[in-house]
Amino acid sequence: MEDVTFARAVHVLAVIHWIGGLCFVTTVVLPMRDKALFAEIERRFSSQVRISVPLAGLSGLYMTWKLDVWDRFLQPGTWWMAAMALLWLLFMVILFVVEPLAGRAPLGSLDSLRRAHRVLLVAAIVVAGAAVLGVHGLLQ
Repeated sequence: MEDVTFARAVHVLAVIHWIGGLCFVTTVVLPMRDKALFAEIERRFSSQVRISVPLAGLSGLYMTWKLDVWDRFLQPGTWWMAAMALLWLLFMVILFVVEPLAGRAPLGSLDSLRRAHRVLLVAAIVVAGAAVLGVHGLLQ
């Protein structure tokens, strides 16, 4: 069981980095209205989050496999597990498909980017909060 404990620690730390960074970019960097600064910070954070998001997914997958809790993805009482997986998948697509394609074009409207970041941040906070409550049996 020590391996599951280690995987949980990796999972939590990866999620903290990922969602914390998203929160920083969304609430501190984007409101500054400076496209050049945003692009520089986003570039630096993007390279880091390309590690933390896959780590969050791999550690979550490992815990699911090791604890053999695949059925929880289909149970209404543990909807937050499917929500975590879907949110993770969305971010993987953004990081590894959308962002590289968009990187070839000039930085688009900051207003659109701000809206997208706010929606993603709210979704991430709701899912993370639900996961914490759910894993402790408060959403059953």
